Order: sequence, then structure tokens, then C-alpha cells
Amino acid sequence: MLVIPAIDLKDGQCVRLKQGRMDDATSYGDDPVAMAARWVEAGARRLHLVDLNGAFEGKPVNGDAVTAIARAYPDLPIQIGGGIRSAETIEHYLEAGVSYVIIGTKAVKEPDFVTDMCRAFPGHIIVGLDAKEGFVATDGWAEVSTLKATDLAKRFADDGVSSIVYTDIARDGMMQGVNIEATAELAREGGLPVIASGGVTNLDDINALCKVADCGILGAITGRAIYEGSLDLADAQRLSDQLTGGRK
Repeated sequence: MLVIPAIDLKDGQCVRLKQGRMDDATSYGDDPVAMAARWVEAGARRLHLVDLNGAFEGKPVNGDAVTAIARAYPDLPIQIGGGIRSAETIEHYLEAGVSYVIIGTKAVKEPDFVTDMCRAFPGHIIVGLDAKEGFVATDGWAEVSTLKATDLAKRFADDGVSSIVYTDIARDGMMQGVNIEATAELAREGGLPVIASGGVTNLDDINALCKVADCGILGAITGRAIYEGSLDLADAQRLSDQLTGGRK
């Protein structure tokens, strides 16, 4: 199971939000490439980038920073989400060296778009499902739909989606631990590998996720915890390797 550092980009800064609120951001620096270097040196095997401005505006805003990171680390798998709502945007990111693009809001509102993009860019599409009490949220978490996350995951199971990034909004940035039950349920019922996000706080969370990794949990994204020191990235990956059988 991969432990994946998150770099959230807002107005060119590396930040973390609480529960997705743009007005509740903590800045951790203004050099995204240097931040990526920090996590690469700590042993990251994949990076999770989010264009927060893009998520709200529906188009890339911090694309230059994403491109700079991808070019600095051409051999490192990078996944990017936020404002990805066109084939042109996907093509741009993949040409820049990004490995995976995360389709979130548009996956909920236009699920056929995911099907088409999987066909156009096989192996490069991740679906981002952000949920509140099990129901999918969209538009930078500003809207909560009537769709259950498990039902939507099933919809994409045969499309060629690489994985699902599943975020429990209530826990994101709150340092309250992972919603293990909901994450494992999505992995079991959805039929796709799941990357857990939201609430990864310490080694206890990594340990708990590893115990259900066989359900289909590919990785765990961590943000505030590694920035504020409650989780050491190298220790977390080492523990994960021990509990899930080594490098993946």
C-alpha cells in the first residue's frame, strides 16, 4: 500500500484546507517544486497534487506548478485533480509528464465523460469521489448530491478507471483518523482499487488501513499530518511495506 503525500495548490502556495473550505487554508510554502523534493527525498513513490483554485473555477489555474513538478521528477508517478473537465486539459497534463488525472465533479455530473476519457487515455484516468455521510459532493465540495459513492464507483467499474480516490469530507484536514469502514466498503463493493484520503493522521491510521488493504486499497493520501509532524512519511511507508508485503 502506497503512502502518498498531498500537495494542494492555491494561488501558487502549498496549502492545506479544513473540510475543503477555501477560506480556512494553512500555507506551508510558496515553492511547490521544493515541496515535492521534500517528499521525494523522504521516499515518496507517488505524489498527489490538487489544483484547489481549479476545482472551483472548473479549469486549471495552478497548471504551471504541476508541470514544473512533473518535469523535475519525470520518473515519479504523479496524479493531479482539480478543474479537470475536458479532454484538452487531460491531454495537456499527460504531455507534461503527469501519470494520472483525477476526474471529480464531471464524473458525477457527466459519467459518460469518464467512459470516453478512459477510451481516449487508457490507464491514466482516476475518478475522485468525495463524500459526506456516504453521498458524493461536487464543485470543490460546495454541493452534495443524492448519489451514493458506492453506486457511482460501480458505474465506472468496467470503464477502465485506474482507481478511485475516496475522500471523507468530514475528516479531511481535521486530523481525526480515517473512515476505515466506509473506505473498505467502497473497495469491496465498487470493484475498483481505492486510494484513501481524508483523516490520515498517524501510524495507527496506516496500520488500520493495512489491515483492510486486501479489500482493494491501493494507497493512502496524507497531507496535514506530514506537514505538521504527527506522521513521518518514511516511517509510514516502511510500516505499510511490512504489513502489506513490500513495494508496490
